[in-house]
Order: sequence, then structure tokens, then C-alpha cells
Amino acid sequence: MNKGKVYLVGAGPGDPKLITVRGRECLELCDVVVYDRLASPRLLRHVKPGTEKIYVGKLPDRHTMKQEEINQLLVDLALQGKTVTRLKGGDPTIFGRVGEEAELLYDNGVEFEIVPGITSAIAVPAYAGIPVTHRDLASSLSIITGHESPDKLDRSIHWDKVTNATGTLIFLMGVAKIGYIADQLIKHGKPPQTPVALVRWGTRVEQQTIVGTLETIEAIVREANFQPPAVIVVGEVVLQREKLRWYENKPLFGMRILVTRARAQASELADQIESLGGEPCEFPVIETQEPSNAEAIGMLRTHLEQAESYSWVMFTSVNGVDYFFRWLQRFGIDIRRFHGARLAAVGPKTAEALRMRGLTFEELPVQFHAEGLLEQLDPHLKAGERVLLPRGDLAREVLPRELQSKGLEAVEIDVYETVLADTQDELALEWLREKRIHMITFTSSSTVTNLLELLRRRGIEDPAEHLAGIPIASIGPITSKTVIDAGLSVTVEPEHSTIDSLIDAIAAYRAAKANV
Repeated sequence: MNKGKVYLVGAGPGDPKLITVRGRECLELCDVVVYDRLASPRLLRHVKPGTEKIYVGKLPDRHTMKQEEINQLLVDLALQGKTVTRLKGGDPTIFGRVGEEAELLYDNGVEFEIVPGITSAIAVPAYAGIPVTHRDLASSLSIITGHESPDKLDRSIHWDKVTNATGTLIFLMGVAKIGYIADQLIKHGKPPQTPVALVRWGTRVEQQTIVGTLETIEAIVREANFQPPAVIVVGEVVLQREKLRWYENKPLFGMRILVTRARAQASELADQIESLGGEPCEFPVIETQEPSNAEAIGMLRTHLEQAESYSWVMFTSVNGVDYFFRWLQRFGIDIRRFHGARLAAVGPKTAEALRMRGLTFEELPVQFHAEGLLEQLDPHLKAGERVLLPRGDLAREVLPRELQSKGLEAVEIDVYETVLADTQDELALEWLREKRIHMITFTSSSTVTNLLELLRRRGIEDPAEHLAGIPIASIGPITSKTVIDAGLSVTVEPEHSTIDSLIDAIAAYRAAKANV
């Protein structure tokens, strides 16, 4: 059997987007990923299906696996012919013990590659608004371990040289020893008033920062019950935080928001949450697919072949547009055969989907739902006209019913089906169980019913009771009714039923809560 290869990858400080391009590539191609506590679990979404995941993380009071065992594990996996990615928090060469892992791989003739990562020593202070160097304040820095016992610290650190020979001091893994570290720095010449900052879980939604001086910081840490992991910054650069704290000032900072949209549509909402400082937790509970029933497909073809008979084609969703054109291509039907039909769209995203195909359409309604569309188009509708409605199988009956009441013929075709998603993120489930989600977003009635059903299937007997207390953002009144009917409460509902309005409403809620 051929030997495998091991990639020793720095995962970055916590924010999953701070991994390097090469690091992400290593995740995508590996057969096994071996990861620890400081690597973001969200990075595991980049591995291919079937990749084995082995957690070897360490907690301050407990080691899941000893370092020597981790070293041997990497060798054993590679000798089985597997491609292994060893995912380590921060940069693997800075207190990451990568040298020990690589040395044993070398001794066993295993090929390896070290992939640098962004170290928490510089990234975490930056996210707290603290540049580790500054032209006027610090022209050098030292990165020091603070994890050892005091006697080991004294043997490994020359306090007199460290204290006086550098500008900024960065201590990693030193929260429990903060009092001793501060005392030694004062003892060896640092002024007691020297600014100090501790940043916990930096670059993540849980980021917390406390600031003091060498003489006050131990008491501040104790009073706040400040726990590791954290980066300690000592030096005048800490004062820059007052002006430069950019990350913590973002509108959605501190919020982990569940996104329940279909995976193909989730990125728009997730990207906006992330750009505003929140952490999107993508948990698609619905999927769309083409109808599989032969009879239904036959009816689709029949209705689409009657293209010249329609006076209107009304689209109520982006999915409706996308699947409509898929079926035209499948059946070889030229869109120009609908030359006698006027197009109408519900919502700006649906309109954009038509615009991207070079099509024009009727003016958008003020309210982005079927009732608004009818109100807007009523003066243009004539009894006897034939209207084609390319929709999903769960579409509401309001639009065809109202069209028929006005004397028009409504031809409904199910161009796609909405089903319960069959693959789920275990991390998101864990966060839901532990109530570590700060808000749930629902963008349709089916996202509500499917989330509850999925939780039931995962052993939660009363999902509504379990979710009680978690704020809910609903995209509009129809979805909100489904939320309320399910026994839940709506916290946020935007003025308009769009993703942009939903994000604005969530940000306004967050701001109001912060000012209470």
C-alpha cells in the first residue's frame, strides 16, 4: 500500500474565513481531518462527503489525547495510505508543536507539508482594535507562552530582557497566570500603569475584551470570571482600541443566527449576516427538486407547449423562474413562443432573475406577495385571459383563486417540489440543543414546519417548547402566521418581505437591545 501524506495546516484564529486558500484546499482533498478545540468547527464543512473526522482537542483541565498519541495517530493514518489534514488553531509553528508532529512523520518516511496560518497573536488583537505595532508606540513585539507553571515560566522567559527589549508583549494561553505575569513585568521594570488587554475567543461571535493596567488587570479578570482561551496584549498599543475597535462595533456583532433557507439560496442571507459582524449558522431545512412523477411531467410539457395561448406568465419566486427555464430547455421550447404573454413578478429578486435573462416585466407591487401583485395588476387584467403560473407544489392558492374570481383562467404548473432536507449540519443541531443560537430566521412557511419536523426526527419531542425563548425573525406576515400557529412567537418582522429588509430589521432589533 502506498503511503499517504499529511498536511499540517494552520486554521487561523477562529473566524473560518481567515483560513488560507491553501489550507482550505487541504481540507477539500483529505480523507481524514484531525482537529483540535481552537479550530473553527465550521471549517469542517469544506471536507468532502465521507471524510473521517477525529477530534483530539484539549481543554485547560483535560487532554482528549496526549501529544505523543496525536503524533503517532498521524503516522498510522498516513501509513494506511490516507491523505490527512491536521487542522490546528492559529499558526502551527507558533506554540503549535508542529515540529514534534513533523519530526515523527519524517522519521517514518511520511511525506508532509506545513501550511502556515494566521496566528492569533496578531489577528485577535487586530479584531479587538489593537495593532500590535504602531509607528509612534511600538516598533517590535514578542510572542510568549503563558501556559506553563511559574517555575517553568521563570526558566523559559528571561523577564528582564523581555520586559525592556521590546515594545508590545503578546502572551498566549496565559489567563490563569495573569497575576504572576503582571507581577514579573512590574518587578523587572514595566510601569504599573502599562495598559493591558485580554481578548477571549477573538475573531469569533463570542469575542470578549477587557482592559486594565498591569496593577489592576488581575482583579479585573477575577471579577469578570474571564476564562481562557485568550490573548494577552501588554503595551501602549492597547490604547488604540478606543478608536480602532471595528469588529465589536458591527451591527450584528455577538449574534449567531440560524439560516433555514435552502442551501442554494442561503448564501445571500448568510453573507449579509457575516458582513454585519454576525455569525451565520447555515441549517437548510428545505430543498427544491424537479417533480419526479411521470404524469406531472407530462402535464408540465402539455401546458408549456401551449405557449401562444397565454396572456400572462406570473412568477412568484426565483425558484419558479429558474425551474421554468430548465423545463423549457428540457422540452426544447423556445421562450419566443410566449410572445403574446406579459410577464409579472412578485418581489425584486424574482424580477432580477427575469432581468438577468434579458426579459421585461410589469411594475413591481409595493408589497411582495401575491395579494400585492393582484392589486398592482388589476387595471391590466381582462376576463377571459389565460394566465400561466409556474410555481412550487406548496404555493398558496390565493393567486389562482383571485384570478379565477376576476374571470381569468389560471393554469398552475408545479415546476419544482419543496422537500425536507435530508442532510444536516451536526454542529448546528448541537448549538440548537444547547441554545447557543441567538436568533432563528424563517423565510417561508415551509422553513418553519420543516425545522420543527426535523427536530422531532432528531429526538426533540416538543420542538416549539425547546425553541421557546430564542428570538425569531420572520420575513413576512404569511410566514409569521405559520410561526404563531406552531406555538412560537415572532420577534422581528420587516416592513417589506425581502432579505434586505429582514437584515435591516434584525440589525434594528440588535441595536435596540444593546441600548436597553
